[in-house]
Amino acid sequence: MGEVLVYVDHVDGAVRKPTLELLTLARRIGEPVAVFLGPGAEGAAAALAEYGAVKVLAADAPEFAEYLVVPKVDALEQAAKAVEPVAVLVPSSAEGKEIAARLAVRLGSGIITDAVDLEAGAEGPVATQSVFAAAFTTKSRVSHGTPVITVKPNSAAPEAAPAAGTVEQLSVSFSEAATGTKVVSRSPRESTGRPELTEAAIVVSGGRGVNGAENFSIIENLADSLGAAVGASRAAVDAGWYPHTNQVGQTGKSVSPQLYVAAGISGAIQHRAGMQTSKTIVAVNKDPEAPIFDLVDYGVVGDLFEVVPALTEEIKARKG
Repeated sequence: MGEVLVYVDHVDGAVRKPTLELLTLARRIGEPVAVFLGPGAEGAAAALAEYGAVKVLAADAPEFAEYLVVPKVDALEQAAKAVEPVAVLVPSSAEGKEIAARLAVRLGSGIITDAVDLEAGAEGPVATQSVFAAAFTTKSRVSHGTPVITVKPNSAAPEAAPAAGTVEQLSVSFSEAATGTKVVSRSPRESTGRPELTEAAIVVSGGRGVNGAENFSIIENLADSLGAAVGASRAAVDAGWYPHTNQVGQTGKSVSPQLYVAAGISGAIQHRAGMQTSKTIVAVNKDPEAPIFDLVDYGVVGDLFEVVPALTEEIKARKG
């Protein structure tokens, strides 16, 4: 089997969960080779090796932190030309998709974005996607060049498969475009203590039925009892009840958790496009004709102001 390049998403050297998912998927189509850019490769190598990285290509330079995207594309391009992989896998974040698109252009290759599964094929890796607002599932492969594929978080459960994880230095020459856009400041995101929305295994979302910003504490209490992230429909964020950064939907964030709870959300196509690939969907809505019920695994017809607090107390009682 050939080698598969996996771009490592990390924060100050701490490897994020989507990378471990990519390593798990990469093992289906080849031997994972992690590409770690920035400081901390030696410390991260053990975690990467635990999930199947046969080696870690590491490069550290100030350009990776001081400039946007292009230095990382330069590094991945040179890694791809050195390794000649069967595919390059990148997490499906906003930055990840920009990196992947630029890399595909550099390599003269095709690109597949927002894959939810990967499998080996006779003519190259085959990616499964949920498309057209999750109304269809397609299987595709890149027919020209090295496939560049971005994969949505929570598409696979990370599975340990210890490998060597030998760290090798990657020499990178930066292009003229690398210093074209400089980062002038950074502000840390205010921590809520909850998981990142797009990476969370459980998401609890509120919609128009929450009927006000002051009532979103009901949604937050349920989320906290489950160790979940909090989401919101477009109607809720447009009304100013919850931050736009928490919007789930076609014009917000796409999530694919193991469990998605929708409270007071009617289920318009705009919202469904952002959560329809969730493994298990539960809805609470007082309207029995709400479109969301066409999608769910479990539905409760009732007043969320009665159902959600009762559910929260039951979860706390069982955990306590």
